[in-house]
Amino acid sequence: MLRMRDGGVEITAELIRGLVRDQHPDLADRPVRLGARGWDNQLWRLGDDLAVRVPWATASADQLLHNEHTWLPSLATRLPLPIPVPQRLGEPSARFPRPWLITTWVPGTPADRIPVTRGAEAAESLAAFLTALHQPAPGGAPAGRDRGGPLADRADQFAAGLAAATQRGLIRDPDAVRAVWHDAVTAPPWTGPPLWIHADLHPANVLTADGTICGVVDFGDLCAGDPAYDLAAAWLLLPDHSTDEFYAAYRPTADTATMRRTRGWAMARVLSGILIGDDDGPGGKPTWGPPAQAALRRLTAATP
Repeated sequence: MLRMRDGGVEITAELIRGLVRDQHPDLADRPVRLGARGWDNQLWRLGDDLAVRVPWATASADQLLHNEHTWLPSLATRLPLPIPVPQRLGEPSARFPRPWLITTWVPGTPADRIPVTRGAEAAESLAAFLTALHQPAPGGAPAGRDRGGPLADRADQFAAGLAAATQRGLIRDPDAVRAVWHDAVTAPPWTGPPLWIHADLHPANVLTADGTICGVVDFGDLCAGDPAYDLAAAWLLLPDHSTDEFYAAYRPTADTATMRRTRGWAMARVLSGILIGDDDGPGGKPTWGPPAQAALRRLTAATP
């Protein structure tokens, strides 16, 4: 039994069964069990091939679910990796006052729990996925909240995160972190058209099987913006000596300015992962720390 962080409705298997029975009775005979608990949503398995995505934390999750329902079905047809495709939209009701989704279930284990080991194959898969996703977004596409825009907009947040991580003893060489950030934030900005980006491509949202990438989940932050934000994922997802293979396979080849911004976004994600991994409160996720620390080592060792 898990209570919404805002003090609202308790989300249980019985609640999920009731929602499905009320609004989608043709699916009501399927077994229900908890699949995952994310930052904005809980995911409940609905039989073997479907899942119910229910907001439980942030108020913004409602609009993010609508964005997924609107845009993902058409995007999914061109993506070379499985993603959760919305099938039904659940409406707010007396039983539960917020929208919710029924999507396809994507099997696999999050990469923060079982990381990639077959680097070359995973690099090719990730490059093919982002090459297919990073196409010009149409008018009306959602704008990123604080992702996919100018890197300088995150300067205050970055400085605060670095100070906190250094104070906790999680960063041994803050000057090396600042050097990566400074090079990135002074790079020329993105001047191309806004492209579709996943905008939350960290290890917990990428699934693995047999040592390589087998799916991508949680498109709640899907938006139009600078592809450098997504390209940063290679530093956190791929093992040593695989990032070069990823960037060589991605098309069109990223220019120097984009590569510099990519390193900055990767470092921002590193700080977030390190701090969340070290948090022993209800928002902490211990599995986020190791991939963030590995990415930190790779980023500070690489030549800009």
